[in-house]
Amino acid sequence: MALATRKAFSGKSTISAARSRTTVTRVCCQASGSPRRSFLQHTAAFTAAAAILLGSQPGAIAASLPPQDIKVICDAECSAKLESAPEVSLPSGLKYREIAVGNGPTPPVGFQVVVHYVAMTPNLRVFDSSLDKGKPYDIRVGAGQVIKGLDDGLLDMKPGGIRRLYIPGDMAFPKGLKAAPGRPAVPPSTPVVFDVQLLYIPGLEADE
Repeated sequence: MALATRKAFSGKSTISAARSRTTVTRVCCQASGSPRRSFLQHTAAFTAAAAILLGSQPGAIAASLPPQDIKVICDAECSAKLESAPEVSLPSGLKYREIAVGNGPTPPVGFQVVVHYVAMTPNLRVFDSSLDKGKPYDIRVGAGQVIKGLDDGLLDMKPGGIRRLYIPGDMAFPKGLKAAPGRPAVPPSTPVVFDVQLLYIPGLEADE
């Protein structure tokens, strides 16, 4: 008798649950039909209009601009102006554009420099930044402490200088970088972009 009672109870529960699921599904679909389509249509129209204003294609805007809560050295307005700046190409394949030239001596090989940097994928998605860490980064130039593209890009910079480095894959991350929360993955040996600001060169600023 007890077993029969459990079976009967189980059967009623299953039927009730099935009815509940059916009711919830219908309410969900009725509530999300027309308003959802309207929202998507308005969103698509806004994205297309913004793309025309910025001279881009729909979908390229979000990919090419860092999120607003990420600190950057060169923001969207700066990046737009940078497109018309002269591009310098080095024999190694490294390219750069100057954002600010700076003043004073360039760092000799082996000297320590203090920099801020923002590392990005080619579509300017940030994957590492000293600004987000809240402190600048110390680098001994030419010592292989960082990727070769950043090492070479710092060699002829002056204190106060800011530049955007376009680093080819063979001078970037040979093993790549895994994705992390809020950070895109960097496939092995793919090009990257670094905005770097040389703050000062300890031991040389007194000679100015």
